[in-house]
Amino acid sequence: MSDPVKLDIEAIMQQLPHRYPMLLVDRVLACEAGKFCHALKNVTYNEPFFTGHFPHRPVMPGVLIIEALAQACGILAFRTVEVIPDKDTRFYFVAIDKARFRKPVEPGDQLHLKVTLLRAFKGIWKFQGVAEVDGKEVAAAEIMVAPEIKGPNPKSAPVAGDAG
Repeated sequence: MSDPVKLDIEAIMQQLPHRYPMLLVDRVLACEAGKFCHALKNVTYNEPFFTGHFPHRPVMPGVLIIEALAQACGILAFRTVEVIPDKDTRFYFVAIDKARFRKPVEPGDQLHLKVTLLRAFKGIWKFQGVAEVDGKEVAAAEIMVAPEIKGPNPKSAPVAGDAG
């Protein structure tokens, strides 16, 4: 069994197709293929969404917290199948279930994104995601994604039992 890996922003940009302002993962603190990913988003006042959400009290939109969790899921999925995404490879949302928002996320917060692979079956991947600030849960959801793989010889996603 290998030790969990850490990723800096350059390695994250090789794992995710997202770019500013939609790249919402700044660092991966630990990621173990087929199991879990613990990532970090530093929330700063100069994020483009804060000018309108809300001018009198800036709060990170809940949908962006879910998107940040989904990006951590994408890192875990790509590392699990050992694929570096390109223009022909990506994962898309297919479901978000049991989403809960417990506390506002504000500028200056460090958003810890903790995702666990629950199962992968027939190309559908299911994750449990929890976002925390200062060790307290601020949001959680079950996230399901499916790959879109184009090209001559796409590496298939794992089937039941392959990824845990």
